[in-house]
Amino acid sequence: MTDTAFTVMGVVNVTPDSFSDGGRFLDADAAVAEALGQAAAGAAILDFGGESTRPGSEPVSIAEERRRVVPVIERVAAAGTGATLSVDTSKLAVAEAAVAAGATYVNDVTAFRGDPELAGLVADRGLACCLMHMLGEPRTMQRDPRYEDVVDDVRAFLEERLAFAVAAGVAEERVMLDPGIGFGKTVAHNLELLRRLGELVAIGRPIVIGTARKSFLGRITGRAVDDRLAGTIATNVIAFERGARVFRVHDVAPVVDALAVAAATVSGAWTETTSSTTTTTS
Repeated sequence: MTDTAFTVMGVVNVTPDSFSDGGRFLDADAAVAEALGQAAAGAAILDFGGESTRPGSEPVSIAEERRRVVPVIERVAAAGTGATLSVDTSKLAVAEAAVAAGATYVNDVTAFRGDPELAGLVADRGLACCLMHMLGEPRTMQRDPRYEDVVDDVRAFLEERLAFAVAAGVAEERVMLDPGIGFGKTVAHNLELLRRLGELVAIGRPIVIGTARKSFLGRITGRAVDDRLAGTIATNVIAFERGARVFRVHDVAPVVDALAVAAATVSGAWTETTSSTTTTTS
């Protein structure tokens, strides 16, 4: 039977300048409340980032990134949500502090290129990780991105970075791979990656998809960033049907519902259960 289990990763941007919710969760209390709400809504992974990676963004210092995320991770860990806590960073020192605070997952948009020693931390601590494709760096990645074949190029990159991680001692079964939708890609590139996602699934590691609220959805629909939920759901359901199993989103509850329906449809194995509060008539 086809594996139709899925995992939703909730995004908690502890930043003043992220494209989708810049500043909304910079306050630690707001970030903790958001994380707890996402866990209650069905997020199995909570991904905390203290440095924006939107196009054109500038890097922040290690000290500032650490100051933003570590107290939030500590408080969420203490709350005992049951969710895996992830730190979205490419800096070894930030990851070390986040792990000490309770994180067990590293989401690195540079795929261990920004700080290769980060692979050693992941290996030594037995952490899970996500390695993402990005063309260039956030400041420059959207300046006329070009590929011979975007799917072939991204696949080759992900295979190479997976091999690097394994050579550094990271257990292969702890690695997830992200094609980096919107990170150095045009609208056409993003759509081609989604259309041919099966070619990346064939690498053999879980594929993480992060399309939530991104600008290519706005280019297609004409919608502002806060009105792109429908586009986000559409791309996630399409990606699920093509084999992706991890979905990084801001709007956890509706995406969980959409993927539950998609999974029930694809598996063909859903069985009805009775509920004390809901009666189904059709």
